[in-house]
Amino acid sequence: MNKIGVFGAGHLGKIHIKCILESEKFELVGFYDPNEPNALEVEKKFGIKKFSTAHELTEACDIADIVTPTLSHYDCASAALKKFKHVFIEKPLTTSLTEARKLIDLAKEANVKVQVGHVERFNPAFLAAMPHLENPMFVEAHRLALFNPRGTDVPVILDLMIHDIDIILSVIKSPVKKINASGVAVVSDSPDIANARIEFNNGCVANLTASRISMKNMRKCRFFQKDSYVAVDFLNKESEVIRMKDAPAEPGPFSMILDLGEGKAQKEIFIEKPQVKPINAIKTELETFYESIVNNTQPLVTIEDGYNSLDLAYKIMEKIKF
Repeated sequence: MNKIGVFGAGHLGKIHIKCILESEKFELVGFYDPNEPNALEVEKKFGIKKFSTAHELTEACDIADIVTPTLSHYDCASAALKKFKHVFIEKPLTTSLTEARKLIDLAKEANVKVQVGHVERFNPAFLAAMPHLENPMFVEAHRLALFNPRGTDVPVILDLMIHDIDIILSVIKSPVKKINASGVAVVSDSPDIANARIEFNNGCVANLTASRISMKNMRKCRFFQKDSYVAVDFLNKESEVIRMKDAPAEPGPFSMILDLGEGKAQKEIFIEKPQVKPINAIKTELETFYESIVNNTQPLVTIEDGYNSLDLAYKIMEKIKF
């Protein structure tokens, strides 16, 4: 069993602690949080050891689970990598591409595993939809959230849109050709709502919208491909596949037939609801990381994946004047 330490016990850090305690894969040695009142509360609530410094926790663990604010990701991760510790690090990887490249070099030198917490890869709705994704050529994503001061230390592109950036980069295996983007800083000093149109070399286009000042929450992604349409609702954990096939000579009474016009074969529309397994995405991503360590395999979301998402996020931000 690998000894794991949690760095940062804020909102997400508490969720990580709870998931680790529920898992049989890890031995939680404790946590570190610089906010003393919060640290005392977490120590009492979960009955786990509170470390006085990040250095002490790094020395005591085999795996560093970094759930601190983005601004401190690099310092925590670099210190752990220099001690040859495996690192799970929340998204976004760092606040700059320079820091991200340094972490990649440190990880290679230490020969340890690093996984980035792009949790939507483990969303059960996305996992259910993945077998149905076959070379999508148009993708539309909407990630809308009610305003919450937590996360406003970074632009909405790094806070919310980066989830969908990672999703499309994991599905569309083609270099980015062109980017257009716009955004507005409404209540923060950086964009709170943004839209990006990303064109890929293979002809695929992705249209991403993210907002943290919406009146409702929404996390949906739609993939359009030849003869089918795949919808993923990350929030409500639902997937839907609408597929067209050549209609039979004698359709059934309840068949949905699409007439494409004179001289063209009719199509039958099939609607499928892939089975979505009730899994905890955060617990699953942590346990998947554990498996990559013990089996010496590549993590599902590599540090290079984290870098590529961050790189595209910064290119989108460069297109927005604020």
